[in-house]
Amino acid sequence: MNPNNQWYRNGLVYLLIVVVLAALAYQFFQQPRQTKQIQFNDLVTAIQNGDVSKTSVNGSTVTITYKSDNKQALVALSRNPNVSLEQTLALYGVTPEQLKAANITNENPPQWDNIITLLGTILPFLLIGGLFFFLMRQAQSGNNQAMSFGKSRARMFSGDKPTVTFADVAGVEEAKAELAEVVEFLKEPDKFTALGARIPKGVLLVGPPGTGKTLLARAVAGEANVPFFSISGSEFVEMFVGVGASRVRDLFDTAKRNSPCIVFVDEIDAVGRHRGAGLGGSHDEREQTLNQILVEMDGFDTDTNVIIIASTNRPDILDPALLRPGRFDRRVILDRPDMVGRKAILEVHTRGKPLGDDVNLVAVAKSTPGFSGADIENLVNEAAILAARRNKKAIGMADLQEAVEKVIAGPERKSRVISEDEKKVIAYHEAGHAIVMRMLPNCDPVYKVSIVSRGMALGITMHLPEDDRYLMRRSKFTDDMAALLGGRAAEQIVFGDITTGASNDLERVTDLSRSMVTRYGMSDLLGPRTFGDREELVFLGREISEQRNYSELVAQQIDNEVKRLVMQAYDRAITILTQYRDKLDELAERLIKVETVDAAEFEAMFADAPPQERPRYVPIPATSGAANTPKQEPPPSVERGALPPLAPSPA
Repeated sequence: MNPNNQWYRNGLVYLLIVVVLAALAYQFFQQPRQTKQIQFNDLVTAIQNGDVSKTSVNGSTVTITYKSDNKQALVALSRNPNVSLEQTLALYGVTPEQLKAANITNENPPQWDNIITLLGTILPFLLIGGLFFFLMRQAQSGNNQAMSFGKSRARMFSGDKPTVTFADVAGVEEAKAELAEVVEFLKEPDKFTALGARIPKGVLLVGPPGTGKTLLARAVAGEANVPFFSISGSEFVEMFVGVGASRVRDLFDTAKRNSPCIVFVDEIDAVGRHRGAGLGGSHDEREQTLNQILVEMDGFDTDTNVIIIASTNRPDILDPALLRPGRFDRRVILDRPDMVGRKAILEVHTRGKPLGDDVNLVAVAKSTPGFSGADIENLVNEAAILAARRNKKAIGMADLQEAVEKVIAGPERKSRVISEDEKKVIAYHEAGHAIVMRMLPNCDPVYKVSIVSRGMALGITMHLPEDDRYLMRRSKFTDDMAALLGGRAAEQIVFGDITTGASNDLERVTDLSRSMVTRYGMSDLLGPRTFGDREELVFLGREISEQRNYSELVAQQIDNEVKRLVMQAYDRAITILTQYRDKLDELAERLIKVETVDAAEFEAMFADAPPQERPRYVPIPATSGAANTPKQEPPPSVERGALPPLAPSPA
């Protein structure tokens, strides 16, 4: 047992208290009852008169028992221990016959009584001394904790037994190259210093959550043969003044003693926010901590081989002094991976897992646009759980596809009871979405249509892009708006009434149309300009305020333009569904019967219709003497659905 253990120390104190109390209780209860106290002369008289039936000698105490009433009396003696009681009584004139009649017996006290008496005398002092020692130790321990309060809480990794290396990180090849160069600089500094290159002070990893910033830092720790210190930005800041700055100093002092080394600060925005921002002044303790970090990274002492790697998903709120050259020299961007990166991440996370022969990781990568590395890891884990739940020996393609749908929309809720009337409404609603997407050229291909409830949605129409897309065209926005309103339009056409099922669709359409007008400059009426300054209120978390930099007249024009775009998209959806009413009924009846229609079955319903065309970027030739005005795309042809052309903007 560890003597420094708190339970061990407290147990000894409690045991000592119990022993002392037991000794005192034993000594108290073992004392004879003091029925009567007599003098020695009374003892001599009683023995001479023959009134004593028994005499017991126990050290300096004599206990006699009277013959008449069998009561006892106690006599305390002060005599020489070498002289017996018989000899003392003989000196007072007691005859041998009288002594024999008194039945005198000598009783020696048992050894246990002597021990108890000794303990009862000594242990109270030991108890007081033990309590005093315990309190002193507690005070000393508290003092040590107070002295170590400003110590850094960074965890050190030697890298001798790496658990994560660069081979476990995929989809961020440029970031891996940047950090591999930093590790190589620490391993072979002469290779770079010979050319006059200096070691970078800091590397800032920037990217959305789940893109692998912390994982990449762990890989650096696994690859580097130098000490690696890991700490979170929130561990610097405390409620006590000066603690954060003290921890920063201690961290860098420790790092300098172990240089060359790497220090990783996770979520540095917790301590590196812009100074002077906030309501009613700033947080002085956090600012002092940030000031100390700035000094340590680029102060007077610059000849140290300590590299700082920090991660954040909020680079916009970091202090400019933290981002200048000389502190964080490099900014490594980790974005969501493309299709090639997603396939590589899938290969990493499926490594060591049994996969079925039908698994196609390329198809899975195509069906996961916008997924981050953490999303893909969760996807593979969900697929493994589904396969285990079905008692399979390997993960199949069906498990991966269902895991994709589960991550996107949530788990299936087949237990939800839906009436036949509502089921019919849901079927027509989802069929309306799917048919409008199929007939518009800029919409993504339909992947699956289902009226099985998932998460909060009563039905889902999944559409997946064929390629990664980084630019969005105005024609893409207008087609997507019509597809979003296809469910509402189908309800209006078939039932002559509308439901609340399109509430989320209306929100998305309204936000998209307003963004087209106010952020992307896609309105012919208002022109290529933006409206409103969006500012994030740092002291209120993620609340965003919009400052109006336009007049009331422009605000009315914005509202009118937003309404025009929405109604135009709704009219296009109505036109498509009216023309393809037979397809709408066929798809809805199929959904009511089987609940789910995949892409192959969906396309088979449109075998007599032309294939969905994909738009291409066609450059417009420049004309001399006139501005290069973009030429509007011609309206879709009658063969593709006789879609109405875009209505001209009001003059």
